[in-house]
Parts: sequence; structure tokens; C-alpha cells
Amino acid sequence: MISELARLDVRDLAGVYAARQLGRTLAASLDLEPQDQIRVATAVSEIGRSAVTAGQGAVLAFGIDGSDLLLTATFDGEPPDEGVAAASRLMDKAVTDGKVVRMTKRRPPDVQLDVRLVKEQLAAVLPQSATDELRRQNQDLISALDDLNRQQDQLRALNSELQETNRGVMALYSELSEELEQTNRGVVALYAELDEKSERLRAASESKDRFWANISHELRTPLNSIIGLAKLLAEPTAEGSLDAERLYQVDLIKNSGAVLLALVNDLLDVAKAESGQLRIDPARVNLRALFGRLSAMVRPMAEGKPVAIIVSEDGAPDTILTDEVALTSILRNLLSNAIKYTDRGEVRLSARVAGPNPSATGPYPASTGQSLVITVSDTGIGIPASLHSHVFEEFYQVPGIRRGGTGLGLPYASRLARILGGHLELTSAPGSGTTVVLDLPHGTPAIGTVLIADDDASFRQGLKGMLTPLADRLIEAEDGRQALALLAASPSPGPGPGPVDLVLADMRMPGLDGSGLLAGLPASVPAIIITGADVPAPPRAAALLRKDELTPDRLEFTIRGVLRGARGARGSSRVAP
Repeated sequence: MISELARLDVRDLAGVYAARQLGRTLAASLDLEPQDQIRVATAVSEIGRSAVTAGQGAVLAFGIDGSDLLLTATFDGEPPDEGVAAASRLMDKAVTDGKVVRMTKRRPPDVQLDVRLVKEQLAAVLPQSATDELRRQNQDLISALDDLNRQQDQLRALNSELQETNRGVMALYSELSEELEQTNRGVVALYAELDEKSERLRAASESKDRFWANISHELRTPLNSIIGLAKLLAEPTAEGSLDAERLYQVDLIKNSGAVLLALVNDLLDVAKAESGQLRIDPARVNLRALFGRLSAMVRPMAEGKPVAIIVSEDGAPDTILTDEVALTSILRNLLSNAIKYTDRGEVRLSARVAGPNPSATGPYPASTGQSLVITVSDTGIGIPASLHSHVFEEFYQVPGIRRGGTGLGLPYASRLARILGGHLELTSAPGSGTTVVLDLPHGTPAIGTVLIADDDASFRQGLKGMLTPLADRLIEAEDGRQALALLAASPSPGPGPGPVDLVLADMRMPGLDGSGLLAGLPASVPAIIITGADVPAPPRAAALLRKDELTPDRLEFTIRGVLRGARGARGSSRVAP
């Protein structure tokens, strides 16, 4: 509801001054801010002044409603643009409707207003002279300048505080920079010390490997001679045979030589595996035939003991892509250990295919999660749980159990398993036998997009032929720069062709070579180096293959191992196939 509090007819400058005084008084009665009081008074005076200047008269009505101060100006003719523009800037709203201009200013919501008292205050306001009004305007300006001076003083104080703060921050920054520099120098020195110690450890390891290899070769010849001579002495001749005591002593010599020769052979095999000289030759292995040969090989070890040797082919696949010699060596070690520590009962060899691995995640299909699980179990004396991890240490033998051997069989088998991309697990309990599980990758790997980077077009063509059964999409690049551009242009994961899942690259290419390409690859994209150069595998590469030794089986075996490693399911061995 609108309440009109006063009305004024403005025809000259005296009316303009009176209108200003009425506007200021009304704004003060409504408890508006001092600045808003000045704005209301100025808006009213500008409306009146513009009307007088244009030769018009204007009737000004002063009122209020529930939330606003209301000013209404009714002109004799068209409202002057200058006055209306000034009022629009000073008031919250100014609306022109024909000859009428309505202006509003928001009033404080919590002010209790006595309308009768306000009317009396407005009625008491008499028209002011020009001099008095000028004096009041000057006072308003002085008040505004005082406010501005106070704000400038506050701003200077804030600037001073900011400068003090900046000086403190700079001092703290300098102190932290000095501490960081000292820390960096310490870290650099520590890394240098670690590098030196790592180099010493590497040299010591190489010296140990060379020692084992050399001493093993040097010992084999005399040991073979000792064993051969002992066999000759034990055989009857035309002059007769040795008596029982001497024959027993010769047998001791022969057996001791055989044990020592087995130890030397184990040492040589372990040295090869540790030094990376043990290279594997992956091929399609007839698993059932291999099981048959193993059964015939180990059965003589159980002669004279009530131990059944059971080799089960149920559940085993026909073939597996792996290294036959390494797999045979692993299983022979496991079976011979089981027979050695089993006095009665059975030793069982079985196999099954597990997977695809339901926990396999990422861009690689689940078929790469398949495993061939080969189990060797026995009903032997068993091993306490506290010693399970120790049996894979070199030369370790379970205390209180002496059944011969060197303590190198299980460590060597474990290393071979890692080289083949798998791992060994042992479970055992005293009196309940032992079970050793060999988990090997199995199944044809399947991958989405493979990027081939090589400057030799004919080699790329041959490589594409090997990859066609494995990859959904093949893209080619002539050098590292083009390969990185294709990687950057690959679509993000989603419907349609996926991003690059694997990179096969040559080391020596024009422009950006293999090393530069590896440095620019995202960490999530595995890379295999296929090169004719005699170079070690770069740290960023997941594997290295030589072009002159490349076969479809070797390539498939390597890709399967890389994909398995990309999901964290393989060991840390980096021995190249």
C-alpha cells in the first residue's frame, strides 16, 4: 500500500531547493545510509532543475510503500532526458510513463516508521534560500571528503601491513630456498653414494657369477675323470676283481664324485640364470608327451620305496607355448624333491587350465589372464610353515632332515619359473606332505591396437603377418616422431577403435629413434624393442627381441608375458626370450 507523505510544485530554483530539502529529510526519516540520503536529495534536485531549465513545471510527490521510498515527478510536457538519466543513476529504479517519472529507493527493512511523525517533519521543512542550500551541499561534500580521507588512511595502513607481510614472506622464502638447496645437495650426495654402492654390488655379483661359471667348468673335467676311473676300478677284469672292502671304498668315491658333480652342475645353472645368460627358446610343447618322459625319468628314483608315481594328464591342454628344456628342468626338480622326501604313499603330478582371470582389468582382454597350473604333491614328511620362505634360498636345507642334495634345486626352479613368466608357490605341513604349484601363462594373447614403428617397410610387413592372429588393429609408423603423432591422435577409450595398447619399435630409426620414442611414450603403454642392433634392453622397454631370432612363437610368448606383466601378474625377471 502506497502512502503519500508530501507534494511539492516546482516552478523555479526556490522550488528546486525545497524539493532537495524534502528528499533529504524523507531519506533521513527512513534511516537510509548517509550516502543514500545524498543520492535521493540529488536525484530530486536534478529532476526539478532539469524541468525548470527546460521551461517546464513539475509536481513532485514524496511517499513510501512496504519496502521502498517512492518519488513521483509529473511534468508539464515530456520529461527532460538529462534529469531522468541522473535519477536513473542515483535511484534504484526510474521508470518513465508518458509525462510521469516514478523513482524508487530500497529502504531498510528493520526500521519501524511513524508515518504521522514523518509527515510533520516534512511539513515543517520550509523552502530554503539558494545560499543555505549551497552551504548544505558544501557540508555534504565536506562529509563525503572526510569519508574518502578515512578510507585512504585505512588503505595506507593496509598497504603498510602488506609490505611487512611481503618482507616476511620473502625472508621465509629465502630461508626455505637455502634449506631446500642444502637438502638437494644432500640428496645428490646420497644418490652418488648409492650409485657407487650399487656399482660395487653389481661388480661383486658379476665376479661371483664368473667365479661360479669358471670354477664349475674347471671342476667338471676332473670330477668326470674321478667318476669314470671309479667305475673302471669297480668292474671285474682278467686279473680279478676287488675284494668287498675295496669295492665298497671305490663305490664311495664314485658316489661322492657324482654328488659333487651334481652340485657343480647346479651351481653352473644358477650362475647362468642369475647373470641373464640363460636364454629360452619358446615353442609349442606337447605337454602329454613331456609328462610321459618325466614319468619314465623319475620312476627309477622311487625303486625300493613304497611310493606310487602318478602322472595325471586329465585337464591338461595338448600343448603350451613355453621353453621345453626349462619346463622339464623345473618339473624334474620338483618331482625328484618330492620322491626324496617321501617314504611311503604317492607323488602326484597334475595340470589344469585356470582362467580367464576374473580380476584382470585394464585395456587387455581377459584371455590373456589364462594360466596353466601344474601341481606336484606328495605324502612326505612335510615342512614347517615358518620355513616355507627359506626353502627358496640358495643352499638352504631344512634343519634335521638330511636326504642329500645341494639346496639349489628349488631356488633354480623358482628362477626358471619367473623367466617363463610364472611363479612357484609351496604349501606344506609336517606329516601332511608338500604341494608345490607352478603357475605359467597360457592361452593366445589378444590385444586391441598395436603400433609398429620401424623404418624398414619389408620388416613391418613381416611383423604384421605375425601379429594378425593376435591384434584387432595394426598401425604403422616410419620413425619415432610419426609414432608419437599417431599415439596423440588415437581416440580415448570407449566405443569404436580403442587407443594404442602396445608399441613394437626398432632402436635405430631416422629422425627420432627408439630411445626418443620410449621417452615420449605414456607410462600406461607397454613397449617391446625389436632390433638388429646388439644393445641391452632400455629400462623403459618391457622386453627386447632380436630381429635375426624373431619367430611367431617367440613374438607371441613375449607379448603374452608383457601383457601379463602390465596387469602386475608376473614376476620381476627381465630375461629376454
